[in-house]
Amino acid sequence: MKLEPIIISLLDTDLYKFNMDQVIFHKHTDLNGEYYFKCRNKDVRFTPGMLAEINSQIDHLCTLSFCKDELDYLRSIRFLKNDYVEFLRLWHPIRDYVTTSLSDDGELSIEVKGPLFSAMQFEIYLLEIVNEVYFRMNFDYAELCRSAEKRLDDKISAFKKGEYTFKFAEFGCRRRLSREWEDVVVRRLAEETENCVGTSNVYFAMKYNLTPIGTYAHEFVQMYQGIDSIPLSYTNHYAMQDWYNEYKGDNGTALTDTVTTDLFLLDFDRSMVNNYTGVRHDSGDPYEWGEKIIAHYKKYGVDPRTKLLLFSDSLDFDRAEALYRYFKDKTKVSFGIGTFCSNDTSEEALNIVIKLQYVNGRPVAKLSDCEGKEMCRDEEYLEYLKRSVAFRIEREKCGRN
Repeated sequence: MKLEPIIISLLDTDLYKFNMDQVIFHKHTDLNGEYYFKCRNKDVRFTPGMLAEINSQIDHLCTLSFCKDELDYLRSIRFLKNDYVEFLRLWHPIRDYVTTSLSDDGELSIEVKGPLFSAMQFEIYLLEIVNEVYFRMNFDYAELCRSAEKRLDDKISAFKKGEYTFKFAEFGCRRRLSREWEDVVVRRLAEETENCVGTSNVYFAMKYNLTPIGTYAHEFVQMYQGIDSIPLSYTNHYAMQDWYNEYKGDNGTALTDTVTTDLFLLDFDRSMVNNYTGVRHDSGDPYEWGEKIIAHYKKYGVDPRTKLLLFSDSLDFDRAEALYRYFKDKTKVSFGIGTFCSNDTSEEALNIVIKLQYVNGRPVAKLSDCEGKEMCRDEEYLEYLKRSVAFRIEREKCGRN
């Protein structure tokens, strides 16, 4: 089964890839990265035919480059700078950076290795390719679309009836059923509700004149673990500092859980609280997290109602509505919803990731605020990172007593 090209534009990715890449382009071009694929679903098997199609799609991806209209659109995003966009005029994905294989029992392996400013861009494209190949080649795709359409109809109806009242952004690139279906979802949510404030997908933001939404991902903080001169427990501090120096408070929603929210809050001091417009939740109990962030703002005399809490951890629409009703009078609230926008069908969605695992040959890791989201190929390093984080938290807690 030969599919049509899945990626037809290099804008078909999350905005935060460009945001992070711009900082790397300006400050850290000496870093090399290694990314590894993982499927978290049990009993998912890929076939040799799927692998062949995935490789064919990667081959096609690496023939693409940015066209003039796409570059002009990127220039229109106020915090992307002209020198970086000019770099993108020259950039394209390089096939030699990606290797794939399949085990005898159908476990898919994908590795991306190369200069970090280039290797990092593959993540979303590859996840889009793997998802679409898997669902088109493993199921009745038309039936999946029918089930997805029925569920989308129900969600839109709930907004129209006032059962859902929250504002949200579509964050569905990496988990989508297909490019075709994400296109339908983004268009209909934008046209048929007043609640969709934008999308993380830059291609669809341009196509439908929507706001592209995103700041940075865990990999941005992780990469500082690979810089020799930075102590491990201060990587979040240096990441936020570089981010602020690059964007001067524009594009300012901080991600809290790369090396745990408790450590993040040690670095989220008065200046950072004022410099960032809000924070994003991506692991752990969202209610406990929200109350902890609100208390932190109050500690610095900041009215939480002037700051944004953005929730993005495996949200469905019912969970988002419940969170909105709980927090709406306490702070600004918004949501990024992925799978339940772009791949809510009669079949279980793939829980697949491609994570940064090494920088300049050194292991890096995300700790998260809950078990199960950690991914590190070096267990000894992971334990060392945990000890480093715990030591700083305990030391500073004792220092305040």
